[in-house]
Amino acid sequence: MSAIYFPFKSYFAPLHCYPMYSKSCEYAIRSVIIISQNSSNSLKTNVKEISQQAGVPEPYIAKVLQTLSKQNLIQSSKGPGGGFYIDESSKNLKLIEIVTAIDGDGLFTACGLGLKECSEKNPCPLHESFKSVRTDIKKMLEKTSIHELANKLEDKLFTSR
Repeated sequence: MSAIYFPFKSYFAPLHCYPMYSKSCEYAIRSVIIISQNSSNSLKTNVKEISQQAGVPEPYIAKVLQTLSKQNLIQSSKGPGGGFYIDESSKNLKLIEIVTAIDGDGLFTACGLGLKECSEKNPCPLHESFKSVRTDIKKMLEKTSIHELANKLEDKLFTSR
């Protein structure tokens, strides 16, 4: 039996549309947890410290943090003693805010099979089942705060992949 060949590459959506976190999003979540943990002790965290603790290359994480800072999800200050922190207004930052800032809303709208043409009118075989999975994921992300995660992970280190 030979493999099925799809003659049109456009049958599937680009990989970034698949309903999973991107590496950038995973790194952003790790970083913000580290920043939150340090902010609860009134400390600012620089990129080098975040890079080391999160197991992420420094230039890569700097760009991710810049994106989060521009969207006012985290704060930053320059100069000696500067770094990233979370102030009182961002203390209840929800996981969904980080996910959508980095990955957009594709996690909540993309097809479970990664097809471009999947909708209520033209559903894929997993459409109905996957719709409830997406809804559950969205609810969990809306409910979970970074502060809560930071407290639960207080002494745990991230592993680099």
